[in-house]
Amino acid sequence: MAQLLQIHEPGESPVPHQDDAEMAVGIDLGTTNSVVAVSSEGQVEVLKDDDGQALVPSIVAYAPDGSAIVGELAKRLLLSRPDSVVSSIKRLMGRGAEDVKSLGGQMPFDIEPHHEGESQLVRLNIGGHALTPIEISADILRALKDRAEAHLGAKVEKAVITVPAYFDDAQRTATKDAARLAGLNVLRLVNEPTAAALAYGLDKSAEGLYAVFDLGGGTFDVSLLRMEKGVFQVLATGGDAALGGDDFDHAIANHFLEQRKAGLGETNLSAGEVKVALMTARMAKECLTTEDSGEWMLTAGDKQTKHALDRATFNDLIRADVKRTVKICHEVLTEAGFDPMDIKGVVLVGGSTRVPLVRETVSQYFGSEPLADIDPDQVVAVGAALQAEALTVGSDTLLLDVTPLSLGLETMGGLVEKVIPRNTPIPVAKAQEFTTFKDGQTAMAIHVVQGEREMVDQNRSLARFNLTGIPPMAAGAAHIRVTFQVDADGLLTVSAGEDTSGIEAKVEVKPSYGLSEEEMSTMLYDSMANAKGDMELRLLTEARVEAERAMLAVRAALQADCKLLTVGERETIGEQMDKLIDAIKGTDRDAINAAAEDLDKATRVFAEKRMDKGIRDALTGVAIDKLQSSVSDGENA
Repeated sequence: MAQLLQIHEPGESPVPHQDDAEMAVGIDLGTTNSVVAVSSEGQVEVLKDDDGQALVPSIVAYAPDGSAIVGELAKRLLLSRPDSVVSSIKRLMGRGAEDVKSLGGQMPFDIEPHHEGESQLVRLNIGGHALTPIEISADILRALKDRAEAHLGAKVEKAVITVPAYFDDAQRTATKDAARLAGLNVLRLVNEPTAAALAYGLDKSAEGLYAVFDLGGGTFDVSLLRMEKGVFQVLATGGDAALGGDDFDHAIANHFLEQRKAGLGETNLSAGEVKVALMTARMAKECLTTEDSGEWMLTAGDKQTKHALDRATFNDLIRADVKRTVKICHEVLTEAGFDPMDIKGVVLVGGSTRVPLVRETVSQYFGSEPLADIDPDQVVAVGAALQAEALTVGSDTLLLDVTPLSLGLETMGGLVEKVIPRNTPIPVAKAQEFTTFKDGQTAMAIHVVQGEREMVDQNRSLARFNLTGIPPMAAGAAHIRVTFQVDADGLLTVSAGEDTSGIEAKVEVKPSYGLSEEEMSTMLYDSMANAKGDMELRLLTEARVEAERAMLAVRAALQADCKLLTVGERETIGEQMDKLIDAIKGTDRDAINAAAEDLDKATRVFAEKRMDKGIRDALTGVAIDKLQSSVSDGENA
């Protein structure tokens, strides 16, 4: 039975990947946060940092020298250096400049102008550096790889990475390119809902018909799965690659900015100020997930405004987006021939499912409380880790994923002939015969498209190639067989051949927005050649950031309580701060750390005085007899 449960790609051995010296990890590369996990003997561990945090914010800050800082530290820099920080980059994966325009809204990205002769891949200007979404995502994946290697004490070069079920071929290829750039061999791309179902199926022995409702920061997916005896079959999937918690943030930010405009008359904001507004909105969203109301300060330029928001208003702001998720759920169920009452359970995935209106709406539509006993922020990484183990040491679990969108060819008149319909289980290969249109025709242009519309210009163009050398015959006499082959990652290969002559042509679909082989080779070479220098630059940048944070804290304390210090103490602290400023300008990381430590020593007496002052302020007005009574009670206890 075990051999029936193995999936292998054409031309590869059906034996699972074996390498005792390496462990493969599971990675959830998210819009807002990313997670890495590892599984051993079916036991999954989500890898955490020294503070016990599993989530790595999908935020990257770039220093003037180009070194990258990923995660919580980059998130802190979003307020002070917004122009050098980028977030929610997943929304731009596999997209060109025209695609970005279609996303609508005031996007927090500074798009580099496109020049003739360059690839269509969108590039962003971040702190003076022109970077692609693939390069930025590679930095996030590199940080996750570093966390895994530090935890496991060994090199990590293999991973299963999850993608939204509705990611098209360009977005999937971009994800694999980012992984290659980060030094990771992708064993498989797994759809996020499938990974979540895998986590629940193995941990909870769930069987039956389930819906996976996945609302992340930038994407929404819903998948209908049948779970039975270790087989996870995706029956149908649907979604929106530009709908998620980020849209909730935009709704709140726009609400705040309209209030600000009414009060101050401001109209235009820089990309950096938009990022600050979105970060403030995200804080409001997270607060209103558990609280009924709150107030937040919004700073742009040198002006600060206060904004109040309650949950009822928040619900009104996002109601249309939440209704869109239910509409998509209904379409997926209807297409598969089911209704909500047929669903045994609904699995919640993604941090945005914590929003009360989302949970209420899902419960009302499906008629039951959704399942959320595995952390919705971690469940996808858990499933990915289980699949990574399955692909390295073997498993009795079979994943039957599906194509999220139909794949087809352009025919005369700009029509689309679907060769592989959406929701076809993968891996799959299908062929269809075509013929020539004109007498004596010796070549045929093959245009591969993806989508559900009937006209070519309403779908996404994936690739074009020519089949030449067709023997000249009467129109309709040639037999041209076009074969589509989709591998387990959802990536496509198209080949065409003419029967009588035996001529063939083939293309591995490389979307126009992916990196060229030359670009990829250059980046990979640069990353390997400069690995040591890059690491040193990263450590230097982190030291500078931490030192600047320390100085900001000292300046704030001095502004509040400088009267607690003598003239001599203030001068000593000032001298140490000057030394630290000079050290930051240099490139000696040890010197920066030493200067920061000297500043810490110079401010310890100040910190003690501030603490004493705080205690005195807290005790002001407290009667002595009450204080003595409190102390006495503590001693008796």
